[in-house]
Amino acid sequence: RFHAAAGTGICLQAVHGALQDTYRAVVLDAHLRELRRFPVAGIPTRARVSPSGHLVAWTVFVSGDSYAGTDFSTRTAVVDTRTWAIDDNLENFRVIEDGRPYRAADINVWGVTFADDDRFYATLATGGRTHLVRGDLAARTLTTLHDNVECPSLSPDGTRVAYKKRVAGASSDAPWRLYVLDLRTMKESATAERRSVDDQALWADAGTLVYALPGDYGSDLWTVPADGRGTARTLMTSAVAPAYLG
Repeated sequence: RFHAAAGTGICLQAVHGALQDTYRAVVLDAHLRELRRFPVAGIPTRARVSPSGHLVAWTVFVSGDSYAGTDFSTRTAVVDTRTWAIDDNLENFRVIEDGRPYRAADINVWGVTFADDDRFYATLATGGRTHLVRGDLAARTLTTLHDNVECPSLSPDGTRVAYKKRVAGASSDAPWRLYVLDLRTMKESATAERRSVDDQALWADAGTLVYALPGDYGSDLWTVPADGRGTARTLMTSAVAPAYLG
């Protein structure tokens, strides 16, 4: 997994060993030179850099290897590249649901998308349900906003979130549709992509989403309008985890 913004990159890597693989998160500069590396506790799945390049986040599976079922556990970390301070498990943040503190032993957090150097959005799962949460790094809080949201991606203007939503009648291994939520009205709408999307979509611009689907050589990249109109189109074959650099 890879992402980059404002001269900072994050690359999640597997290190193949004779007996078992290990994994690491490598922070890169604008020339893809390594700045710092961190060991991670499991299989890489999501990575994001804040718009300023000051923060990087990643999620790994520490048990299980798929979001499709319920038998998995994740670990999500955020690193400040100015100080190299790390919050290595966002599950330690205080959760606020409907204005009240919420505690549970089964909380999982994954799929960070940054608004700025303090605020972010992510998925929080507990009790068999998923929620969109707004995170506050300074206050160390996660506040629930909307149900049935996984792997959110904030639009460039900060007003919408693209995400995968579990839909009724879908198969257990391909249960998602790609949706967009208006954060001002909390109204959600489906995109024109009818296939199951197991990815954290990326905004190519204010009106276009990019995401990966299985292809002949791993994954291919596709695009679809964010407003529900149009059709899905192939962007690139044999590719995954893109980043648009300004």
